[in-house]
Amino acid sequence: MRLKPIVLILFVFIVSISGSYAQRIMGAAILGVNATQVDGDEVYGYHKFGLNTGLAAIVPFGNNFAVTLENIYNQKGAHQRVRFSDSLDGSYDLKLNYLEVPVLVQYTDKDIVTFGAGMSWGRLVGISERKNGYDVPGTTLESGIYRSSDLNILIDVKFRLIERLRLNVRYAYSIRPIATREVIDSKTGVPNIRDQYNGMFTFRLYYVFNERISRESRRQRPQAVQ
Repeated sequence: MRLKPIVLILFVFIVSISGSYAQRIMGAAILGVNATQVDGDEVYGYHKFGLNTGLAAIVPFGNNFAVTLENIYNQKGAHQRVRFSDSLDGSYDLKLNYLEVPVLVQYTDKDIVTFGAGMSWGRLVGISERKNGYDVPGTTLESGIYRSSDLNILIDVKFRLIERLRLNVRYAYSIRPIATREVIDSKTGVPNIRDQYNGMFTFRLYYVFNERISRESRRQRPQAVQ
């Protein structure tokens, strides 16, 4: 599946919309943290934490809708703490670093809460894997063990905190496998070939540079908090 044409089509779509709303295009700065896991690797729980940061362009259309295009640096992976005291301590750490382009359609309710859904395409730019405290030398970008790109579906909610600052909570999950690997079943001890997928919860601060804040929304926010 060729994803670059899809990204190009989405970009052209956003530019075409922006022709009618050129003076309303907004920019945003993003900074936050991911809690991630890899489904299918026998390492359970969202215990791998990573950085999520970048910039966004927001193109409003209609009364309460907008299309958002982001360009972010996104750290994913999996982590398991030390479980045993011997040399095979059971620890595991996988780092997957992506340059990612999420595209979302969003709806804002009462100028306070914004709901969004969309997709993202990410390019794998860095990777490392450690088992039992030791590097796995074969896990590299060049080895092809992990796909060079990750396609995700996104669900997104933003809550206005003050003025142009929002708290953003997002969930993302891979649409296609990021890898197909042999793993040892923790219950049976039998090796299995499994597809693996990224799962991610993200918590971010989202600051919009040139958003127009209406007087009505300024009056409503303190009342909503009460």
